Amino acid sequence: MSPTAKPAVTSGETQVLGGITVIDTPLVTRALDLARTHSEPYLFNHAVRSWLFAVRLGQLQGIAHDAEVVAVGSLLHDLGLTNSFPGKKRFEIEGADAAREFGRAQGLDDRRVQLIWDAVALNSTPSIALHKETEVALCTAGIGLDYGGPQYDQIPPDEMNSILTEFPRLDMKRCFTDSVCAIIKAKPETTYDNFARDFGERFVPGYHPQSSVDFLMNAPFEE
Repeated sequence: MSPTAKPAVTSGETQVLGGITVIDTPLVTRALDLARTHSEPYLFNHAVRSWLFAVRLGQLQGIAHDAEVVAVGSLLHDLGLTNSFPGKKRFEIEGADAAREFGRAQGLDDRRVQLIWDAVALNSTPSIALHKETEVALCTAGIGLDYGGPQYDQIPPDEMNSILTEFPRLDMKRCFTDSVCAIIKAKPETTYDNFARDFGERFVPGYHPQSSVDFLMNAPFEE
């Protein structure tokens, strides 16, 4: 994880969710409310678990970070998969733009808003995001843990059980697949260069992604 500026929020009121102690501020409450309002239950639980995993990984590894930025980035990272933000861009960018608007409306400075935008936009690109600022990397690590299990063994079993009991997966694998496939069917052109392509090739009949090799070979240059 890359170095980051001195955390803007490291202490204050806390709450316990899924057995994990996390920050409790009006900003976090509003981010929770926004995610809950726009997300299906399975997706809301995924967002909260991602936050809890990000926080716990940070705690276990002693990583100083802006707790509000990690909360907002994690909680809002899949807004683009909901029906509320159906723009023409790839869903991660639609979600990042929505999260940026939220941050600005809450009075966050440009640096914190940019960190939130990056955390959301890059959440499904860990090969980049894990080398970004600490907050972006932590969000990505928490999201990735809940999605595919990386660092699963870093969370003590009793804590894992507590998180999954309070925020169950609710058929996450099937529901998430359905959500991504719906995006692919609605705007396939946004899925050719990201992980959604894998879902399209496996689950969506008639899906024909463009190849990055074709872009090079068909470029309007002689050589």
